Amino acid sequence: MKILLLADEESKALWDFFSPDKIRGYDLIISCGDLNPHYLTLLATFTSAPLLYVHGNHDTRYLHDPPEGCICIEDDIFEYRGIRVLGLGGSFRYKEGPFQYTESQMANRIRRLRRKLKSYKGFDILVTHAPARGLNDGEDLPHRGFECFNRLLDEYSPGYFVHGHVHMSYNANLPRCCQKGSTTVVNAYEKHVIEIEPDPNRPVRPDWWQLWKRLPIVSQL
Repeated sequence: MKILLLADEESKALWDFFSPDKIRGYDLIISCGDLNPHYLTLLATFTSAPLLYVHGNHDTRYLHDPPEGCICIEDDIFEYRGIRVLGLGGSFRYKEGPFQYTESQMANRIRRLRRKLKSYKGFDILVTHAPARGLNDGEDLPHRGFECFNRLLDEYSPGYFVHGHVHMSYNANLPRCCQKGSTTVVNAYEKHVIEIEPDPNRPVRPDWWQLWKRLPIVSQL
């Protein structure tokens, strides 16, 4: 499965000089937050691939103007073609406002997902906005990573952990990818592509159920 990752800054190639052929061939598109909702709406309009997203700390506009044709995976697991994607958006709390969390609050979000994690038997990709503590995060409060993400990765060992928030333009030495055990950690700043294949030995849920259950109740009737 070929997945297009996005975060933090709209790609000029996809936004200013968009053409539909630039997003052909992707099976899934994932936004790690802090992107113009109309940018995501544009991409979703010209692809049949599901576009998943979590919120960044600057995505307050999503409260009244969310991206259309996209799927919010906050505090949820979305399974598509056998790949399980867990979403936990937001940043470390540094001021009042939505989509910001203390370490304790983020840990509580993870605890509330335990039943779902058991039902899905883990996950393959962790999607967040903020990084994990000590994995290319910052020392300043706004860019600090969450320690509870490290515990989540240690417990489930997903194939990928993808995040945004720490712009690669901040520091030329920031790596695009690094490893934490068997997990590949990816900074999705602007855009990046990964490929992953599902475990052929694990039963999967049908794709239509994942999409149908997220439709408004009226459209399901």
